Amino acid sequence: MLLVSGVRDTVPMMVGAAPFGLIYGALAVAHGMPLAAVLGMSLLVFAGSSQFIAVSLIGAGAGIVVIWLTTLVVNLRHALYSATLLPYARSWPLRWRWLLAFGLTDETFAVTEHHFRVHGGLNGHWFQLGSTLAMYLNWLLWTLIGATLGHALPQLGHWGLDFAMLATFSAIVAPQLRRWPYLLAALAAGSVALAARGLPYKLDLMLASLVGVLAGMLAESRGVRA
Repeated sequence: MLLVSGVRDTVPMMVGAAPFGLIYGALAVAHGMPLAAVLGMSLLVFAGSSQFIAVSLIGAGAGIVVIWLTTLVVNLRHALYSATLLPYARSWPLRWRWLLAFGLTDETFAVTEHHFRVHGGLNGHWFQLGSTLAMYLNWLLWTLIGATLGHALPQLGHWGLDFAMLATFSAIVAPQLRRWPYLLAALAAGSVALAARGLPYKLDLMLASLVGVLAGMLAESRGVRA
């Protein structure tokens, strides 16, 4: 059953995301966010990178406009994800596309795109739903655990567990770099991040994300292929 296959194939990503959610929950409560707000962000936003950035900006006293714009730009990479999956999802009912668009995380995209490329997209919405539900519930669970432990262990965020975030994203990104649009996006974003490092309010990350997304979209629009 494709739903079960989606869950099964996502398990390695769930393991990698667990410390990520744990640290997010711990850092959020350390910055003074109430438990309801910490869980609410995971429940309604469901975007690990943006949640981390938002928490950091809240802790730095940034205004709502800066937080909104920064997280918006960081999540623009999902435009590339959507464009990649569109050939498979074009025939799906609109209600499915709305539902699965919400859960299109980095991990689910990596798992789903690989499945569609290898096995085709027939009834693929069930596979993506399985992956989405697995990641969503996993993220909520570890957010709750992290927020709970954050009260008891306020130094949890400094235990070095963030290595899992780097390992997970490396595992997601590395296979995609064989394709020119993704490689160009990564090179452009990395170059800008190095050149702009140290800017306040995470502007270096914001600029790097924007340039990376634009570079990838430009390469796609001009038909650059591996």
